[in-house]
Amino acid sequence: MLCVVYSSISWLLKLIIVMRGAKLLLAAAVCVPASAGGQSLTADEIMARVAANQDRAQERRKAYAHNQVIRARLFRGKNKLAREQTRWYAVTPTARGVKRELTKFRGRLRWKGELVEHDQPDYRTRTVDLDGELAESFSEMIADDPKSRDGIGQGWFPLTKREQRKYRFQLQGQEEYRGRGIYRVTFQPVKKGSLLNEDLGIWKGEVLVDAGQFQPVLIVTEMAKGFPLWAKTVFGTNVRQVGFKMTYEEFEDGIWFPVSYGGEFKLTGLFFYKRTISLSMQNRDFSKADVTSQIEYEPIAGAEPR
Repeated sequence: MLCVVYSSISWLLKLIIVMRGAKLLLAAAVCVPASAGGQSLTADEIMARVAANQDRAQERRKAYAHNQVIRARLFRGKNKLAREQTRWYAVTPTARGVKRELTKFRGRLRWKGELVEHDQPDYRTRTVDLDGELAESFSEMIADDPKSRDGIGQGWFPLTKREQRKYRFQLQGQEEYRGRGIYRVTFQPVKKGSLLNEDLGIWKGEVLVDAGQFQPVLIVTEMAKGFPLWAKTVFGTNVRQVGFKMTYEEFEDGIWFPVSYGGEFKLTGLFFYKRTISLSMQNRDFSKADVTSQIEYEPIAGAEPR
């Protein structure tokens, strides 16, 4: 029976991983004027400039390395911690993407009613350890796209030109956010898809766009359509409240990086396996690096992710 459960959860992971794509959107130094001839911009025009800046950003970001902290938590029942894994990485750019080196690991798991600490990424309490497999898989899933400059697949957020074709945008207005003038733009899929069809939009939400540089400052998404009814009925499998939030900051030379990323959702597998899964990522300590040289890092110091 445990093998059947494990197969079902593995199948579910494959569905979620479909959302991973090639590069996610990052910073550009080349900016487009906020308006032409004094005319206000439409939501589509704003997002088109965001997409153009994402494409321009890739070459400039090759010069930067950073540190990354990823945490995955699984809760059962009423917020009872079942498993927690925190990973520290040194992330260096390569000619084709990024290289991530694990420099530190810390984990906790509930075993026979007690929380046990460990420092081994592959530590398991039994042959079929679903909590361990899920914690590891989701930790890798959120930031391990080798073709992306930050490891995050473009399918999570509709910012690139390819992803924007799947969505309908609406400008909600201009305002100030953390001292910056921004456009607030909401989005919905042109045609709602599901985790099974990556060619259709599956997210809805809003993005705050810097009005001067046309870079994303904050983007928040949630699933526009629920998990397929047939999967719920036949397999007793469901994913609810799937959504993610990404924040960006501007660094030197007008280059923008995603600095925090996170989300939380509820997972049900084969009717009886139920977990609330919380994921978070922090990027920090950015520095210029030569992609042709070998860079070594000391283990990341400091507190755990906030």
